[in-house]
Amino acid sequence: MKKIITNGTIVTAADQYEADILIEDGKIAAIGERLTADGAEIVDAKGAYIFPGGIDPHTHLEMPFGGTVTVDDFETGTTAAAFGGTTTVIDFCLTNKGEPLKNAIKTWHDKSRDKAVIDYSFHLMIGEVNEQVLEEIPLVIEEEGITSFKVFMAYKNVFQADDETLFRTLLFAKEHGALVMVHAENGDVIEHLVKEALDSGKTDPIYHALTRPPEVEGEATHRAAQLTGLADSQLYVVHVSCAEAMEKIADARKKGYRIYGETCPQYLVLDQTALEKPDFEGAKYVWSPPLREKWNQEELWKGLANGQLHTLGSDQCSFNFKGQKELGRGDFTKIPNGGPMIEDRFSILYSEGVEKGRISLNQFVDIVSTKIAKLFGLFPQKGTIAVGSDADLVIFDPTAERVISAETHHMAVDYNAFEGMTIKGEPVSVLSRGEFVIRDKAFVGKPGAGKYLKRKRFADVSNSAKKRVTFQQ
Repeated sequence: MKKIITNGTIVTAADQYEADILIEDGKIAAIGERLTADGAEIVDAKGAYIFPGGIDPHTHLEMPFGGTVTVDDFETGTTAAAFGGTTTVIDFCLTNKGEPLKNAIKTWHDKSRDKAVIDYSFHLMIGEVNEQVLEEIPLVIEEEGITSFKVFMAYKNVFQADDETLFRTLLFAKEHGALVMVHAENGDVIEHLVKEALDSGKTDPIYHALTRPPEVEGEATHRAAQLTGLADSQLYVVHVSCAEAMEKIADARKKGYRIYGETCPQYLVLDQTALEKPDFEGAKYVWSPPLREKWNQEELWKGLANGQLHTLGSDQCSFNFKGQKELGRGDFTKIPNGGPMIEDRFSILYSEGVEKGRISLNQFVDIVSTKIAKLFGLFPQKGTIAVGSDADLVIFDPTAERVISAETHHMAVDYNAFEGMTIKGEPVSVLSRGEFVIRDKAFVGKPGAGKYLKRKRFADVSNSAKKRVTFQQ
């Protein structure tokens, strides 16, 4: 059905203006003043901002880890995302060494089919590089439209890949137009520090943070950046948690390297004292990289404002406190790593960023949607409000206030990491390809309505690349 959204203020990464939006066949058909269309439903957005739908580039839905599985699947996770203003998620598809990549992709298609209420895509983990993997990757790009590949530098003996695997992945990505993503922590050093802690009887949740200090994140970020420069490739550093890692990204970009940094809402508003909460409550805040000392928060905000960091992902990875996080009582290494962030990413960035003067409205849109769409091959289909783009829209009330709570959130998990936090501004209605998923703060969507997105190959969005090594693999 045709729709005309009227009386709202349209905000993109570049502009802010008042106009009507005509939606036809899931697309934005026209933008202008006093638009009309026979049979169109009129949606009054008076007093509201109209944003492009948020894109969450970092989720782990129904993901196995540490002998258990995240409690939010593609139905509950994407429903919560939609309530929070997100209309597209990109989930991480985990692979097993020795198995064809297509097997892992099939598993993720099976998990998501008929469940997602908004559009979605996949990143693919690369844990090893051999002839089989090298033969499959071009097919993955061409047939599945998966154009981003993740390499873990941490989780020794589980996900961690060696430097040769990272470097060869970077070379291959350069050749085939893909973006390499990296979890940047020195897994070998962490393994040693963890063993020392356990041998000394240090088993509480706080030791998760103390055995993964900022230095191991900074070192790994620097190493990955140097390898990226050597390969003349492109790198996206996920979940940057501290000033030390951010500075390594900034230094590399000054050299012209194509490197981009993502941070997450938890690192912007929480700090490592949360892991010291009594009665094992600190386990709720165990994820990797860990929360840092509070002073890092303002440095990360400055990084978002000045372009040293580029995007905000949720790193959604929800485990119940009861029965899952509790697996680590008496041994912090057995606490499943991850937290529930997908629903509050959008609003926390607005409330703590725009409302407090740390970033502008246009920067907000760029960080939460547009830059992500450009980096991951979705622009201009997603990430902006323009004629011909998908009608993924958020009608947002900037004056509304709410208190975040597990009692009112829409995730399946039994706690909220931001419990009790008051934020200003919230989505009122959310449209995915022109259809309401959330209307007047009520869910009206349908599981399975979300479409799998095949993405375009990587295109540099910084225009700052400097030619480095020119040899081919």
